[in-house]
Amino acid sequence: MRKVAVTAAVVSAAAVFSAAVLVVRHQLKRSGKWVQVLSIVKEFEEQCGAPTEKLKQISDAMEVEMHAGLASEGASKLKMLISYVDKLPTGDEKGLFYALDLGGTNFRALRLHLGGKGKGVVNIESEEVSIPPHLMTSSSNELFDFIATSLAKFISSEPEEFHPPPGRQRELGFTFSFPVSQTSIASGTLVKWTKGFSIEDVVGEDVVGALTKSMEKIGLDMRVAALVNDTVGTLAKARFSDQDVIAGVILGTGTNAAYVERAHAIPKCQGHLPKSGEMVINMEWGNFRSSYLPLTEYDHALDLEGLNPGEQMFEKLISGMYLGDIVRRALLKMAEEADFFGDTVPPKLRIPFILRTPDMSAMHHDTSSDLKVVGNKLRDILEIHNTSLKVRKIVVELCDIVAIRGARLAAAGILGILKKIGRDTVKDGEKQRSVIALDGGLFEHYTKFRTCLESTLKELLGDDTAETIGIEHSNDGSGIGAALLASSHSHYLGMEES
Repeated sequence: MRKVAVTAAVVSAAAVFSAAVLVVRHQLKRSGKWVQVLSIVKEFEEQCGAPTEKLKQISDAMEVEMHAGLASEGASKLKMLISYVDKLPTGDEKGLFYALDLGGTNFRALRLHLGGKGKGVVNIESEEVSIPPHLMTSSSNELFDFIATSLAKFISSEPEEFHPPPGRQRELGFTFSFPVSQTSIASGTLVKWTKGFSIEDVVGEDVVGALTKSMEKIGLDMRVAALVNDTVGTLAKARFSDQDVIAGVILGTGTNAAYVERAHAIPKCQGHLPKSGEMVINMEWGNFRSSYLPLTEYDHALDLEGLNPGEQMFEKLISGMYLGDIVRRALLKMAEEADFFGDTVPPKLRIPFILRTPDMSAMHHDTSSDLKVVGNKLRDILEIHNTSLKVRKIVVELCDIVAIRGARLAAAGILGILKKIGRDTVKDGEKQRSVIALDGGLFEHYTKFRTCLESTLKELLGDDTAETIGIEHSNDGSGIGAALLASSHSHYLGMEES
């Protein structure tokens, strides 16, 4: 009996010892995995690094590409498109002008009442219209007939005192946010549809001509005075109230920039130079690429797996469409190689773009002591439950790395524009003010991104020059800016008010 008891005790002790060994091994394994997690984060941070010197190299490269793109078509990754906007609003515009903003499954009609010198915008009215899904893939006639009819209905609410006198047409600014090869201030051929539209009969045709035909069909007496890109609209809207505005930048789902260039600095601009001596250039800067850009394995993978490999690399590093997915890719690597979320990889973490930049922003701005917002986002979006504070802190750190890189690169791009037009230094005895108008949800809502962009620009310029550079939020340039450009390119400028 005693022998059996002793044997049982030995077996029991062995079991306890084995269990203890397993615990220790597990802890060592977890400890080793945590070291691996920290190693992945550190490597990622180093690869995303954008120190001052590197940013200056990027801005220099941007300036070189700008020169090349202005010299001839296809000479640069930057298209440097001539917008044909050679007159920006002065703030003195007067009268009633319309805008049509078509950029997706909805379009907006706007009516602006401009009061003239010193009075600015007296009144704005707008109406949003949903485009029936079948019209997005039907014919150009059907789509533009629907838009013209909706526009006519909106115009019918115009106050009687604003009806144009006999012989004078209403004037419209048309924001068309699809790839267009512009041929004049009020004409441009559609290169291709995006955003779910697929109407082949208008590809290669003048979109203003298609809209005009539909307006004439229903007797709507209105002319398109300006065909506008949303970035150019952002610049125009800001210029209306501040004559020191020299560039417009969109930082939203995508990114782009437009700026005011001296006409004689555009070799590919054939024909007569505009009287103003200036021309707004739509850079299409999202396609900028340079060997100095701090790319990681996650950026390369995102690029290769996307719809446009090798294109829009600058956009893929700094715009709202992509930032959240870069964070997701880093989390996935840590889950696969270091059991970051436990022994199994959360299935949702493998879904591209499931983690959106607004969610990333919410986690990045979490100020609660237990990072509750981070925990809730991981649970609700990725179905990752019961995360520790240690894990949540790493998630915030990844958000910080990605956002800081994006903001610093955006600042380098802006410096490139300032260099190109000679506004990156202060000349003796001269303190010329230069304002950059920014718009887009990323700039407007992602506070840490915006703050980092502004501080980086100051760091790159130095205190003296930074004092002469302003950043201004220009909201709704795609709508209001289009109407303002219709006013500055009106057929009736200089005519006596009737």
